[in-house]
Amino acid sequence: MTDTTSAMSTDYAGVDFSPLVAISADEVVTHSLVRDVPLSGGRTLALLTLDNGRDHTRPNTLGPITLLEFAATLDELAGRASRGEIHGVAVTGKPFILAAGADLSKVGEIPSREVGKLLAQLGHHALGKLSTLGVPSFVFINGLALGGGLEIALNADYRSVDATAPAIALPEVFLGLIPGWGGSYLLPNLVGIENALKVIIENPLKNNRTLTGADALELGIADVMFRSVTFLEESIAWADGVIAGTTAVSRPHVPGKIERLVKWDAAIGIARKMLTSRIGEVAASPYAALDLLKAAKSGSKAEAFAREDDVLADLISGDQLPASIYAFNLVQKRARRPAGAPDKALARPIGKVGVIGAGLMASQFALLFVRRLRVPVVITDLDQARVDKGVAYIHGEIKTLQDKGRISSDEANRLRALVTGTTDKADFAGADWVIEAVFEELGVKQEVFAEIEKHISPTAILATNTSSLSVEQIGAKLEHPERLVGFHFFNPVAVMPLIEVVNTPATDEVTLATAMVIAAKLRKNAVITRDTPGFVVNRVLAKLLGEAMHAVDTGTPFEVVNGALSPFGLPMTPFELLELVGLKVGAHVLDTHHAAFPDRFFESTNLHRLAEHGTILDRNAKGQVTGFNKGAQKIVAGGTTPMTAEQILRRVEDGLADEIKRMLDDDVVHAPEDIDLCMLLGAGWPFQMGGVTPYLDRVGASERVFGGTFHTPMIRGVSAAPAVLN
Repeated sequence: MTDTTSAMSTDYAGVDFSPLVAISADEVVTHSLVRDVPLSGGRTLALLTLDNGRDHTRPNTLGPITLLEFAATLDELAGRASRGEIHGVAVTGKPFILAAGADLSKVGEIPSREVGKLLAQLGHHALGKLSTLGVPSFVFINGLALGGGLEIALNADYRSVDATAPAIALPEVFLGLIPGWGGSYLLPNLVGIENALKVIIENPLKNNRTLTGADALELGIADVMFRSVTFLEESIAWADGVIAGTTAVSRPHVPGKIERLVKWDAAIGIARKMLTSRIGEVAASPYAALDLLKAAKSGSKAEAFAREDDVLADLISGDQLPASIYAFNLVQKRARRPAGAPDKALARPIGKVGVIGAGLMASQFALLFVRRLRVPVVITDLDQARVDKGVAYIHGEIKTLQDKGRISSDEANRLRALVTGTTDKADFAGADWVIEAVFEELGVKQEVFAEIEKHISPTAILATNTSSLSVEQIGAKLEHPERLVGFHFFNPVAVMPLIEVVNTPATDEVTLATAMVIAAKLRKNAVITRDTPGFVVNRVLAKLLGEAMHAVDTGTPFEVVNGALSPFGLPMTPFELLELVGLKVGAHVLDTHHAAFPDRFFESTNLHRLAEHGTILDRNAKGQVTGFNKGAQKIVAGGTTPMTAEQILRRVEDGLADEIKRMLDDDVVHAPEDIDLCMLLGAGWPFQMGGVTPYLDRVGASERVFGGTFHTPMIRGVSAAPAVLN
């Protein structure tokens, strides 16, 4: 493989970056601070420390002014190297932070694709100098290294990592970007294509999973790992050995000829199929990254960096990046400061939890509560056999965690000892928090709570996991309805990050505050909603699924409906989603919404018939969808007024705009951002779409339906100011 680093440097040397500087006047600059460190044999290491002068709450970031200073500093060091004054250059960061990536706070002000391309070129211009210093370059990854922060390290010749580094990652595709400062080329050529696919595509799409220091070493991103307490000293000593030629560096994952000829394209093909099945084809950045990774198996660094420049320019000037950053900001900021939450000081302490029910959902609750709260948890059900099954499931899941090394044997024993089962409701005495997960029928939930109230203290709080029933009505038979709150999880409980906390007219602030504090302790994001049918997620999905079934009922083929709704970029088709939640549950949800809003939600007899039939989709032995079931197609046959894909998409977009506007007018939640947060975290709405309300603004549905927009002023389709990539 050839390399034309000198040509690359020349290409960027004449670029005018002043348009970027012009929009960066208020940048928090991360400075390049240099000091000389003596090495053995009279040699000298220039140690460059990145530091923005702020405390740990503001990580180092890489804006245009920062990058230009970094480039100028490296030019000075290259001059010193040519004069024999220094024999190596190392880059590290302020305590526990290398860099959190590009500062994207001004991305909304980038006026054109041309200026967007400058941001890509500037990163290559600055970071690329690490390979043209004339002496060995090192990066000591002393902590957080995300996005462009990790790309600093990849551009260097050698890397060490702190064993306690909390997060190392290239999360760009999660935000509608690609690793565009060398990462898409340098990483696969350092660690192999399969490892690069994991870091660049797989991990970001798994809720932005990051690497530890040990992970980085194992993958070959880092050459060596040292303990935190002596990290800098040991890294300098290691660099000294490398420069002196007494320390060898082995890189077992660097791809060889066979990998490039055979394995590379095969891995790319498998990844493409995975992407298509998992996220559809709407999100642009994962596929752009995949194309860059495919091209990285051959050609020069300069050619690869030029490709990154063009791809990054396209993404920066498109709709999906600002939409992604809007979504990212919701999760990072609004979710941490929930609208309408009472003072945390009002929350009651929880020393014991009761779970009514011992089925799968209830058992998942119990497992989550015992893991996160570390308090006794008691479950109950109608008979001892069900209780025993529930306890056995919880114990089995604890053993699985132990077997995977996620908890120690001592911790596993402690957790198992905290979980008990009973059929005697008197054993709930002393419980401070009781949550039910019984059959979704109003009368059943009313009776369960009325009975349990006899056995618990007057200060104990009751929570219902109902997904569609009125929480206020569920509490109608309680002596103290003010202590009842909705606490709606999403399945699977351990994975889905959202809880809808339902506030009824009777719910008092102590109850609401306790629910919000518990949600936070469970490591969930909570959104407070008013007590209305479907709350937020199920109401929006009921509208979408109801329209999908209406189209089928009137004669539109399943395939046409799927294709019509693909622009939403949802992780599942409507019919996959219906099968996931259960066709009977789906039919019940649609019936509930039709009963509440008969003029806007359709009643589908066919969905009940499909539920009795049991399936809509055919699947292979691996569970992959292979087509539509012939029996299901026969059930829905007979409609005489089929719609086109364009008509369906327009109906769904306008229907969602209308329903969400009504939800906001009725104060179901405080703002459109809360709707979007719920859909992102509870329904898997793609980050690249930026939430449902910005999407509806972009496609004109908001204007068509109510003559306005959900977000003003608009920033290329969204209204929130972008933040740092971290």
